[in-house]
Amino acid sequence: MDSVNNNGHHSESLGQDGKFDVLIIGGGPAGASAAIYTARAGLKTLVIDKGLTAGALGITGKIANYPGVSEQITGAELLERMRGQAESFGAQFVSDKVIGVELTGEEKVVFGNQGTYNSRSVIIATGSMGRGSRVKGEDRLLGRGVSYCATCDGAFYREKDVMVAGNSDEAVEEALFLTKFASRVHFLSPAPEVKAPRHLLDELEENEKITLVKGASLVEILGDSKVDAVRYAPRGKPEVELPVAGAFIYLQGGKPETGFLQGQLNVSDTGCLLVDREFQTSIPGVYAVGDVLCDHIKQAVISAGEGAIAAIALEKNLHGRSKASVDWSK
Repeated sequence: MDSVNNNGHHSESLGQDGKFDVLIIGGGPAGASAAIYTARAGLKTLVIDKGLTAGALGITGKIANYPGVSEQITGAELLERMRGQAESFGAQFVSDKVIGVELTGEEKVVFGNQGTYNSRSVIIATGSMGRGSRVKGEDRLLGRGVSYCATCDGAFYREKDVMVAGNSDEAVEEALFLTKFASRVHFLSPAPEVKAPRHLLDELEENEKITLVKGASLVEILGDSKVDAVRYAPRGKPEVELPVAGAFIYLQGGKPETGFLQGQLNVSDTGCLLVDREFQTSIPGVYAVGDVLCDHIKQAVISAGEGAIAAIALEKNLHGRSKASVDWSK
């Protein structure tokens, strides 16, 4: 198995046997902080993340209250620093979207669009950008033109027009990938500006196969047995019906990202993941930290702290110790 860096390009191999001590799902402040601690403790660590702007911190324009960072920086810049620190201790990052897990066995298995990952333990740090509602027609036409994975389904749309809806580097990367097959890619951003790294924005804007529409809300996906068109609403203008053969959706919301868990972890009456004081879930070796937890105060520094607590506890439990071993000098 090859690793993929944050730009989606293949880099060094993911270990000799492809098995890790810890898989961290989500590369925001909670996941990146956990990776710093697990990698520093000598655990083979892999972080699976959808991209810098897939989470709440990554799309934050200004950070001025993070301890130790006196200058004003963007959330993406802070994440890049945290990831660089984790990588300096040996952590690896792969750009992928997790679509399923098998957590009940001694070996944990995580399924992504790009591959399957095996580990002794898992930290869930997927945040709360999940979507609470679907676009009209989305569920009905799922698998019949509606897709959440260009890498999986892009080849089915050779010489056809498709639509990508989203506002993150994941959405941009998927749109760029689709240009290998589609004759035209219509990129609908719900915001006036697309939130993605500059190099990706340049590729998006310069690609002759991509039509960029900013400030457009996806209203409906149309078709009987398959996708025939989408309807979207440009800001301050009448709705537009756009004929397309495929609708690739990467929209974000405000719910905890837990759908991929498929009910394998215990939750509260309100559907919130249950964790103990060390952030371990109902399955030993599986932890959850950060904004994915309902009763969590949504601040980057708190998410980072929770990631550190879980990582220290995980390392202790993997080695069968009753107390955590903390080395301040490394």
